[in-house]
Amino acid sequence: MPHLVTEPVIDIADSSPLSCAMREQGKDTLKMVRAALDERRATLAFQPVVQARMPKRAAFYEGLIRIIDHTGRVIPAGDFMHAVETNELGRRIDCLALELGLATLASEPSVRLSVNMSARSIGYPEWLATLERGLRNRPHVAERLILEITESSAILMPDLVTGFMQDMQERGICFALDDFGAGYTAFRYLKDFYFDIVKIDGSFIRDITHEADNQILVQALVSISRHFDMFTVAESVETAEDAQTLIKMGVDCLQGYYFGAPSLQEPWKVSQLRPRQTG
Repeated sequence: MPHLVTEPVIDIADSSPLSCAMREQGKDTLKMVRAALDERRATLAFQPVVQARMPKRAAFYEGLIRIIDHTGRVIPAGDFMHAVETNELGRRIDCLALELGLATLASEPSVRLSVNMSARSIGYPEWLATLERGLRNRPHVAERLILEITESSAILMPDLVTGFMQDMQERGICFALDDFGAGYTAFRYLKDFYFDIVKIDGSFIRDITHEADNQILVQALVSISRHFDMFTVAESVETAEDAQTLIKMGVDCLQGYYFGAPSLQEPWKVSQLRPRQTG
């Protein structure tokens, strides 16, 4: 029989210029984030979450992690979290965000602050050590700390999350379920998780005044939250019209560019919040 030579199978999609470019971009992102973490080039940007009935008063602020690259550019989390969320760099980012948040709370006794985390970080020893260091001999810090856990990560490990939440809530820490409605939450988990706050995903909020379907969905999410005694926050509020619609629907708090973009400056040092003017 003649000798058969088998050609290697090449996945055209994997070898396309676009795929190669995306892989290289991913490697560059990981390299940039790793270098910034090694050199502690990071900061928090603060965005107000206002009370619906008194929108000039902040209920709390969300501290959003920002990485600073070697040129001094400030890089928002949305530009790199997708590349690091499931690996150790994601855990290191959570550690640094928590450390910066706890330091802010320690230096600003009148401020309440939320910090984002993945449920994966609950099992990461350094993150837990960071939390314990920040709370040690500072009991009032815990009462002003809100930990935001994304819906998608919470449902991956519900038993771990519920046990951790029960322990920390006894110490005064509050928990917010981030991006509520965006994923595939089994509503049965809500009665087990005991989140204090639910943040309704911005995909339901933008232009809600003119989106009848989203009005129905948000009203349902508000009703579910109220049944479980959880405060509601509408994310991505960008117009006065949408803000008024949400207030009438009974949402407790509002967050979005209409009330303030994330700022590297400390907004609580400004005399009062001023909603953006439109038109």
